[in-house]
Amino acid sequence: MKNLILILAVVLGLNTAVQAQDKMMDKKVKTITLEQTPGEFTKKELTVKEGTYIFEIVNNGVDHNVGFVLVEKGKDISKPENHIQTAYVTAPVGTDSKEVSKPTTLSKGEYVYFCPLNPTATDNILVVK
Repeated sequence: MKNLILILAVVLGLNTAVQAQDKMMDKKVKTITLEQTPGEFTKKELTVKEGTYIFEIVNNGVDHNVGFVLVEKGKDISKPENHIQTAYVTAPVGTDSKEVSKPTTLSKGEYVYFCPLNPTATDNILVVK
């Protein structure tokens, strides 16, 4: 009888763990890939759903390191305290390579993105619906 109770407890525990994992998969981190060429991003505007994203920044032919800055639209982009710091790439992006950011949760709204190292325009728009 004790063995039956132990087996039942293990089965129920595993079932709960699987259900919790399934719920976590629904909140999966997605990747947004943005390519930079000399002086610009190749995507000027994109629209995504609310959620958690990793930004993958690709340096395509820029002969020096590039980076990535994301700011809520309307905030002063020149002030680092307005930057969404989790969206920064974890290392400078060398020529013909790519780097990623930390997971960044985006709420509904509009954001601007740019690279001060490239430098790119500051009117690239990310819309979150």
